[in-house]
Amino acid sequence: MVLAAGAGVRLRPLTGLLPKALCPVAGRPLVDLAIDRVRAASDDVAVNVHHGRRALEEHLGGRVHVSVEEPVALGTAGALAHLRPWIDGRPVLLTNADAWLTPDLDAFVAGWDGERARLLCVRDPDRGDFDDLRYCGVALLPFATVEPLPDEPSGLYEASWGALRRLDRLDLVVHEGPFVDCGTPADYLVANLAANGGASVLGPGAVVGDGAVVEQSVVWPGSEVEPGEVLRRAIRAEHLTVLVR
Repeated sequence: MVLAAGAGVRLRPLTGLLPKALCPVAGRPLVDLAIDRVRAASDDVAVNVHHGRRALEEHLGGRVHVSVEEPVALGTAGALAHLRPWIDGRPVLLTNADAWLTPDLDAFVAGWDGERARLLCVRDPDRGDFDDLRYCGVALLPFATVEPLPDEPSGLYEASWGALRRLDRLDLVVHEGPFVDCGTPADYLVANLAANGGASVLGPGAVVGDGAVVEQSVVWPGSEVEPGEVLRRAIRAEHLTVLVR
């Protein structure tokens, strides 16, 4: 399952143009990168939608099962509970659409005991969720941990993972590779540069005028940099320019 229903408040003003899950990293929407990530383990994929529902449904175009959350977004736990009939007793490989990372999911899945919730984490003493480990947006959940979740707005830590942690029922796996939570424009820029080997990202159909300078920046598909313009550590998205300092 790919979690893609969030409003993307911290990523504004970019999310005033596109839902967060459709914002591109190295030219591809975050939701497509997340679908690829879980499809390495299973072809049976669901994506939950709420904010930007119509745009996401049109983009997904029947490629996956779409779980519509109305009238409100249900959070990470409520999203799974709402999807319980589709899950139908199976374990769940879960990922956040706004996480950019390159994990070896084959190894992550293959080593699972099938009983404890397994979470992929990075070492981050300043923002740790579990001591010095920070959850980085990929989890394996046995159906036994999905079954009791409330079908109402709620988060997985509050509804499940906190209690499992106290019972020593969480399997925390350290991810040593790159990871960026694309929650803010600054982190979103970091993810784009990392995905493109440190170089600026020019989306399909982007136009850079004569004499323009584009350094450590992202230019969205179809967006334009005027002749002679200087764009440094910035995101050009349609008519918007977001400077990252």
